[in-house]
Amino acid sequence: MREKIIHKAADLFLNFGFKSVTMDDIANEMAISKKTIYVHFANKTKLVEAVTFSIFENVCEGIDGICNTSENPIQELYDIKMFVLHYLKNEKSSPQFQLKKYYPQIHTQLTLKQFDKMYGSVKDSLQNGIDTGLFRQAIDVDFIARMYFNGMTGIKDQTIFPLDRFDMEYLIESYLEYHLRAIVTDKGLEILNTFTKENQS
Repeated sequence: MREKIIHKAADLFLNFGFKSVTMDDIANEMAISKKTIYVHFANKTKLVEAVTFSIFENVCEGIDGICNTSENPIQELYDIKMFVLHYLKNEKSSPQFQLKKYYPQIHTQLTLKQFDKMYGSVKDSLQNGIDTGLFRQAIDVDFIARMYFNGMTGIKDQTIFPLDRFDMEYLIESYLEYHLRAIVTDKGLEILNTFTKENQS
């Protein structure tokens, strides 16, 4: 039952936001009593915490699968972008923003976990790009990996990029191209151009 509650709560939170969805909403959706939820979670904060880290683990599994099967590191980043947007329902409820605003401690924990995961994954991807001649030999892998995380986190800050002006898919797509154009070789640029043309058409 605990996993079913997490699964349903995750779906509701991603669609409507952490703030909007109540314990009553979750109970009604599952046709169970609110008491049943409280058997497994002492309060909404504990449920939000469990859901947040469950989503994080599922996203990590998906990213690992992509990293193991992608043809090259450029394809990998575009595949990860599509997977994350689809899994997080295009971030239409602004989950990261709401988490930071209403559950700051959970947001801080999540950010640290995200950094550890993304930093390691991006460093490996960058090195692979260098080794295969798609990324420039001279790039500072450690610096770029940290900048990539900082940028991906930054575009989700609605005070700088309000969602009524910037669609999340547009932001991620634009940042991805911005990031890659700074580090690709001529060989890498040919591959990148095919992706940008596909996304524009």
